[in-house]
Amino acid sequence: MSWIQSVLWWNQIPNGTAPSVLLDRNVNDADFVRRKSDYLKTPIPRAGLESLWTKIVAIGKPGLVFNPYGGKMNQIPPTATPFAHRAGFLFKIQHSITWTEPGPEEEKLHTNEIRQLYNALTPYVSQNPRSAYLNYRDFDIGISQKGSYEEGKVYGEKYFNQNFERLAKVKAQVDPENFFRNPQSIPPLSKA
Repeated sequence: MSWIQSVLWWNQIPNGTAPSVLLDRNVNDADFVRRKSDYLKTPIPRAGLESLWTKIVAIGKPGLVFNPYGGKMNQIPPTATPFAHRAGFLFKIQHSITWTEPGPEEEKLHTNEIRQLYNALTPYVSQNPRSAYLNYRDFDIGISQKGSYEEGKVYGEKYFNQNFERLAKVKAQVDPENFFRNPQSIPPLSKA
């Protein structure tokens, strides 16, 4: 099983699953799923929805889930926690494609399909930065090869918006050597 298949498999496990199932890495029993996310600040116009519907039908297997925001979330300032997507955001959109056939050809096909859907949503979603939900790790929006602040800013501002720089300063205090890292971790902001 490739690393991407492992990540995709893990994201499909429902809460309450028995440990024996979690330890079984039989690829033939797995569903694969290549998630992306966006945020809406303004409603999608009717013509946009019709265009998206046409695109979804053409692609064939994608799904869109709109999670409504607002209410109490609007009362918490975006800088109160690392999670900045609060006031002003109408919905989080999860776009996904699920497939059962293992193999690099299937992975490439379906990853391309989700990218098509992601591109189709571009005119309707948040911009500057195009915000993303941290728990749907999306390596298409950037990864860090060197652990530098400049690399991290590319994806970090999408996940954390205006909170990214503050989080990078905290990282510099608690892990200045960037020992704890992954391809999309928060890098330390050096005191240059």
